[in-house]
Amino acid sequence: MRIRVVGAGVMGRGIAQWAVTAGHTVELGDTRRESVEEAVGFVRGMLDRAAEKGRLGRAEADGAAARLVPLDAPDVPGEEVELVIEAVLEDLAVKTELFRRLEEVLPPAAVLATNTSSLPVTLIAAGLRQPERLIGLHFFNPVPLMKVAEVIPGARTRPGLAEWLAGTVRASGHAAVTVADTPGFLVNHAGRGLVTEALALLEERVAPVEAVDRIARDVLGLRMGPFELMDLTGLDVTAKVVDTIWEGFRYSERLRPSFLTPNRVAAGLHGRKTGEGFYRYGPEAPEPAPEPPVTGDARRAVRITGTGPDARALRAALTADGAEVLPEGGDAPDALVLVPVWGTGVARAVAELGLPRGRSFGLDPLSVDRPRRVLSVTPAADPVAARDARAVLAAGGHTVTAVRDTAGSVAQRLLSSIVSVAASVAERGLARPADIDTAVTAGLGYPHGPLAWGDRVGADRLLELQSALLDATGDPRHRPTRWVADRARLGLALTDPGTGPETAYG
Repeated sequence: MRIRVVGAGVMGRGIAQWAVTAGHTVELGDTRRESVEEAVGFVRGMLDRAAEKGRLGRAEADGAAARLVPLDAPDVPGEEVELVIEAVLEDLAVKTELFRRLEEVLPPAAVLATNTSSLPVTLIAAGLRQPERLIGLHFFNPVPLMKVAEVIPGARTRPGLAEWLAGTVRASGHAAVTVADTPGFLVNHAGRGLVTEALALLEERVAPVEAVDRIARDVLGLRMGPFELMDLTGLDVTAKVVDTIWEGFRYSERLRPSFLTPNRVAAGLHGRKTGEGFYRYGPEAPEPAPEPPVTGDARRAVRITGTGPDARALRAALTADGAEVLPEGGDAPDALVLVPVWGTGVARAVAELGLPRGRSFGLDPLSVDRPRRVLSVTPAADPVAARDARAVLAAGGHTVTAVRDTAGSVAQRLLSSIVSVAASVAERGLARPADIDTAVTAGLGYPHGPLAWGDRVGADRLLELQSALLDATGDPRHRPTRWVADRARLGLALTDPGTGPETAYG
């Protein structure tokens, strides 16, 4: 089809490259003719590079370049245009005025799509004479590599348009997910689970920035830790998105922002673009701090509490590492006590089980068979015993990060929040479960979709975790969603959309 892309900045040129590569003819317009010329040169250069690297045939790249049509202005008449994709300044007045002009010069059948990342589609459409023509089509940067787009119908978008647009996107090589017109749409909303919980862990001084990032990468398998991610995106951008989504969902506790961000934003600690954020960047930046050496006694005897699967897995892993693990039910006067904690803290186990407070430590079950194990240390721990516990857990080639004792430890809290926010999206019917997982894996690079990730843990086990977190902290941010609770009780997967009441009507 013939597509008009309005806005020749980073997003507009990326969308243009995607569309011409998929075989569409693309008109590219901007208020600045110089920007159009620069964008055309950029896209043609990217197509040439793709041909040189063998990702496109030479004839295919030349054909795509020939389908790129520069315009003198964004609102010139175009009788053959079937779809407009707007990618201009994220400003309501600017977008609305542009679409008003396009309404007048394009055929009535032409679909108007906005690439807004934060403005309500319905609000933009409200200023148009034909609001039913407008729909959201949100791509991610860089568009040719981030192979997913959100399709967002507004309150007045005509029926069938979302299905048509999603089909067009899929036929052009990207995944398409249909999302309700709500704050943050899908990917930005789902992404709040990781960063808000990471900031909460920092608020509580559970672990420093570097430790949280290392645990996120080495235990959960994320490509980047949450603080690395915020530095890459820019804390000023992240903070604005967090606040907008929290306010848009009427101050939901699950999405509550951190008190840490406003001062850091005001101080210019935005991340890579300012040279300093949670880390420092540039030629003067220090090298990453090395892992502290292991100084304890790895030969010290270990007693493992509990008889459940977590205790059995820990017992087997430490035995394989060559540790002296006491028989089940055994004890020794100076033995370390390791508690596999799930949603609770070591201090609670010390009190409830009468454990020796100086020699008792927690171990996150999620980290048992991972490259990095996570050791929880209470305020009453003996320092020598803490060093010995780290040495025992490091045997077999593992790296061990020690964190402050807290309900759920670090990895459990991050994972619980990721799944919980996604489950809240599903519970509200803002997107289908399959679309949630598709969008998050493609848009955020998680190793699993959040609902599928929850299924790997198990809905019943996840409910146990979240209920324990809520009980231990009293913080409503940990309240289990109905989506998780019902599926755990009914034996359904979190990815299962379930049966709706409409089926009762035949």
